[in-house]
Amino acid sequence: MSEQAKKTIHFVSLGCPKNRVDTEVMLGVSDQVGYELVAAPEQAEVIVVNTCGFVEAAKQESIDTIFELAQWKTEGRCEKLVVAGCLSQRYSAELSKEMPEVDHFLGSSDMLKLGAVLRADAAHPQERVLVGNPADYVYRQSDPRRLSGARHSAYVKVAEGCSRRCSFCAIPSFRGTQRSRPLEDVVAEVERLCDAGSVEINLVSQDTISYGRDLEPRSSLPELVRALLAVPKLRWLRLFYLYPEKFDTALLDLYASAGTAAEGGKLVPYLDIPFQHASDAMLKRMRRGYNAKRQRELIELVRTRVPGLFIRTAFIVGHPGETDADFRELCDLVETGQLDHVGVFRYSHEEGTYSAKLDGLVDKKTTERRARELMKIQRGISKRRLRALIGQELEVLVEGESDESELLLVGRHAGQAPEVDGRVHLINGTAQPGEIHKVRITHSADYDLVGDLSLGQDDPLRPEGSHAPKPRTRTAPNSRSRMVRGLAVPQVWLSRSRVEKKYTSLLNGDSKSLSQCRRSVSTGRFAVLIV
Repeated sequence: MSEQAKKTIHFVSLGCPKNRVDTEVMLGVSDQVGYELVAAPEQAEVIVVNTCGFVEAAKQESIDTIFELAQWKTEGRCEKLVVAGCLSQRYSAELSKEMPEVDHFLGSSDMLKLGAVLRADAAHPQERVLVGNPADYVYRQSDPRRLSGARHSAYVKVAEGCSRRCSFCAIPSFRGTQRSRPLEDVVAEVERLCDAGSVEINLVSQDTISYGRDLEPRSSLPELVRALLAVPKLRWLRLFYLYPEKFDTALLDLYASAGTAAEGGKLVPYLDIPFQHASDAMLKRMRRGYNAKRQRELIELVRTRVPGLFIRTAFIVGHPGETDADFRELCDLVETGQLDHVGVFRYSHEEGTYSAKLDGLVDKKTTERRARELMKIQRGISKRRLRALIGQELEVLVEGESDESELLLVGRHAGQAPEVDGRVHLINGTAQPGEIHKVRITHSADYDLVGDLSLGQDDPLRPEGSHAPKPRTRTAPNSRSRMVRGLAVPQVWLSRSRVEKKYTSLLNGDSKSLSQCRRSVSTGRFAVLIV
């Protein structure tokens, strides 16, 4: 396709980082076909929405987004509206009847089929519903992929599907059972990403702790981690979705050794362990495969073996059968466990799940009250734990310009994961996105930190005539805002006096304004406009 003849395409990705990787595969497919990516949907001849169908709120957001973008078929240039992902996989028959605006539906494992959709025309039509069997697909590093965000941090999916049977979760029904990627394939992708500029790799899947157990010959997550730590250009390796009952000492040994400065500090001191609850009765109802004693022992073991390690977890409140006593046990675990990051989900009644058959449904008012109470407890814990970091020197990965002020850079230390945790607002220095700098922590809020880049050096001066660039932001046609990723931010010069005055005013005001309490902390979800 010639440069003059290039058609335009716009992507919106909803849901989790795993969905994000799927969207990036479709981005790669569109590149191969010769489409030009545009940031504004009104400019696009093809619009692709990668949906989430995990819980009711996610399904509603996906449906709202589809209808929102469908308007560009009449008001813009859009010729094809393509809906992909979990919602399509789960409800393809219903959606195809109820959404005549949509030209094509792709399932959760049908990303490569986008090429046929983009090539189709009147002379070469393509089926409307192209939803296949998810078990037929496992991502490989040879598949086309284009990163949607800044290249210095990338997600790598190590497996598709999930073989667990948690009572509240419908994912195995439309994502299929776990299918791990070959170890060599994952390593090859990480090598390629690091050669292209990625310094942080985030391993994701539905059940990362179970990686490799379905392979022949059998592999394991510790084996994969050891292989990835040998990648020369890798700086930070982060693991997500490590379920408690299969967390073994071999992995903890790696955190205790490979995460140390003597070993290069590549395995960051960060554990994502979704506990979901703390009461034995609820854990049994949820079919989690472990008990409260196991949780507390694991927290104690981790804290003993790897001091300074940051723990993220997620809990569900309002699950059928949850009593006040069960909830108090959950609050007690949060208070005694002193966990660094906690996400709270409201139970979603999903058809086809075991939980949907249980009695004792908790009313929405009670569920909301419990969610607020739990986050109030955690907010205090987070505030105290962050305050304890003041005065310490931490390595921070610089991400770009802060959305709080053009006078601030923003980054994350090793204990903060992308999208879901707090951030470090950086003052008094210069840096480029993708660089890792040692900074001294000077202030803290509920979820965020302030770090001094200078470490006692003289303040850099802003050259005459230079200006800190402002990030480009775009929103969907209505007023609902979305996170925009992948901003290219040049070097920024910062002045201590101007920044400290600005940031002090933020700290002395409502600390929620710094990050709106990090919406993703409580939801675990995000939306991305691909620009």
